[in-house]
Amino acid sequence: MPRPQVPASPPFVPGMPRPQVPASPPFVPGMPRPQVPASPPFVPGMPRPQVPASPPFVPGMPPPQVPASPPLAPLPQGTVGQLQDSGSVQQQLLGPVKELTWKYPEMPVEPTSPPVQFQLREPVSVSSVAATCDENMVHVQVKKDLFGSGELIRASDISLGGCGVTGEDSVAQLLYFQSYLQACGSQVVMTNDTLVYSFSLTYIPTAASNTSAPIVRSSGAVIGIECHYLRFHNVSSNALQPAWIPYAATKIAQELLVFSLKLMTDDWQFERPSNVYYMGDLIHFEASVKQYNHVPLRVFVDSCLVTPYPYAASAPSYLFIQNHGCLVDSKLTGSSSRFLPRTQDFKLQFQLEAFRFQQGDTGSLYITCVLKATAAASPTDAEHKACSFVGQKWAGAGGEDQLCSCCDGTCGSRKARDLTSVSDSMWEKEVSVGPVFIRD
Repeated sequence: MPRPQVPASPPFVPGMPRPQVPASPPFVPGMPRPQVPASPPFVPGMPRPQVPASPPFVPGMPPPQVPASPPLAPLPQGTVGQLQDSGSVQQQLLGPVKELTWKYPEMPVEPTSPPVQFQLREPVSVSSVAATCDENMVHVQVKKDLFGSGELIRASDISLGGCGVTGEDSVAQLLYFQSYLQACGSQVVMTNDTLVYSFSLTYIPTAASNTSAPIVRSSGAVIGIECHYLRFHNVSSNALQPAWIPYAATKIAQELLVFSLKLMTDDWQFERPSNVYYMGDLIHFEASVKQYNHVPLRVFVDSCLVTPYPYAASAPSYLFIQNHGCLVDSKLTGSSSRFLPRTQDFKLQFQLEAFRFQQGDTGSLYITCVLKATAAASPTDAEHKACSFVGQKWAGAGGEDQLCSCCDGTCGSRKARDLTSVSDSMWEKEVSVGPVFIRD
């Protein structure tokens, strides 16, 4: 059937008002909506019913008025509203909200692990360092497996007071150190009965040079090493002599002459009970010779050498009395060092201002002097004198000023003596004092 004809909307004329459209009645809540005639059922082949066309839009004309819907009336509280359309179809509004029963899923519970038998391994003491002290040196042996962990240390990472390794055994995995008692940063402490030399064996691990990883697998360590010596026993006549304080080396020639060199108190009345001095102190020495059955003798100090070690041949050294009795320290340094005026022929007193070596300082000094004796009745000469530089000139301890003029040059030219012969050894001997400790 043909579709029903729908009347066409009038054409839109600009400037003409739009046709008025009846307004819908207002919506009142609780009141049924006005019934709208149902559209006829659609029959295929039949034309649709004609719907009145809206009037054409004319610019400048107001739009047609649409009737307002009636206001909604409020629904009674506690009831469910119902609406009915033209087909008598009822729709039920929502009622009370049902309680939500969904929950977030819970994390699964891990099973409890059974107790584990565990004990922290404590470090075990290892004997990896051994030291031996002899008359004048200390010998230290160190295992490369210093901590007993299997990690071998490098020789460059360990030192004895700043001194490096002196030997290495690659088969036994051992490192060796050797040092004089006064070297390698040793510290000396005196007690009532002993003289103690202390060293520090220091290990500072460094990262391996052949890897870029800035790590080490061992800790640093400082191991103390001490050498103890009895103060009232002479160790040897040729080695370190930490005997009584002060130590006076005495030489006896054929049991006829006895030469000695001692440290004295400031008033020169007694032997000094301590060998510790401070920088700037005056060290008082007394040289003497005992003649026993001999005729009266006169003693001289031919030369004196200071070293930081108990060997006259060690370095550095300072020859402060030279040229057969010329005390040159006051001229070289402007110090107060000098010979005192002689009061007795068999004694000669002199003083030296305390000092320390600029290089190779150990904090201790050893003084080695050559003493000579002549008959007191013999006249003095250029090889037997005691001269000091005082007041910008040389002066003799016994008034022999004219003999001291050679101190700026060469005094005497005698041939060297053979000290092993009886005749020479009884008139000239080498004696020493030390250690003398100098503190700041």
